Amino acid sequence: MKLFRTDATKSGVTEVTPRLAEAEADVQGLVEAHVETLLGVRFLASEYGTGPVHAGRIDSLGLDENGSPVIVEYKRGVDAGVINQGLFYLAWLMDHRAEFERLVRDRLGVTAASQVLWSGPRLICIAGDFTRYDMHAVREHRRSIDLVRYRLFGSDLLGLETVASVSGSMQVARRTRRHAVARAAADVQGASMVELAGAVDEALLGLGDGVNRVERKQYRAYQRLRNFACLCPPQRTKLLVYLKVAPKDVDLVPGFTRDVSGLGHHGTGDLEVQLRTPKDVERAQDLFRASYAAA
Repeated sequence: MKLFRTDATKSGVTEVTPRLAEAEADVQGLVEAHVETLLGVRFLASEYGTGPVHAGRIDSLGLDENGSPVIVEYKRGVDAGVINQGLFYLAWLMDHRAEFERLVRDRLGVTAASQVLWSGPRLICIAGDFTRYDMHAVREHRRSIDLVRYRLFGSDLLGLETVASVSGSMQVARRTRRHAVARAAADVQGASMVELAGAVDEALLGLGDGVNRVERKQYRAYQRLRNFACLCPPQRTKLLVYLKVAPKDVDLVPGFTRDVSGLGHHGTGDLEVQLRTPKDVERAQDLFRASYAAA
């Protein structure tokens, strides 16, 4: 990634030189202070001790938008051990679910603790860079792992770039449940809405690499590093999709798009898109792409 400052008066550009942080703790402190904005993760704990047996400290613990537990590990530059270290902590987490749920209850409340999604724990590794061996390694593990490269620009700019993202064992569970949901919907709403949901699913997954699909009872989330779309179960005559697009930036069309900021609904996103026909799916493509890019 290259970043340039433009000078409107002289019509010139000056490259802003990227740099790494002075220390790993600087990256961790910056991300933790804004983790919900940067990663879509609610902060739970920093430097969380794993007890005398494991004798480790998890850099950051959190809960993402869908209720999945998240471990974030940081490295200042390139470190071959970051993935294995994170997987070690993921294994600990899966063996200490009750402890994690107590932490969620204490920090976020009883409701959040009761909705933890244990089928999809995530590991996010943020580092100065990764090797091709790291890219290969994440695809060999049955876990949801995101590799995120960071760069600092100037004195006040931070860049994050997802260089690899895999959903691991969640794919099988999602595929099985997706078929079961589709069959149930076909019995109730009819084949047309199921076909429309399939077209939306294909469109959202086809936006680019690294799109993960997360099943919750009330919605299906489509996620890069953060959610960018949430598809609710088919209604009798329409589908509702919620996008991470600012409604103020969209020409709202009654019966097609609606501002739901401040209104309660399942899933995440302030722009509601109502889909009734395949033409509506085509019509929504630019909104899908805008939300994907924002994530």
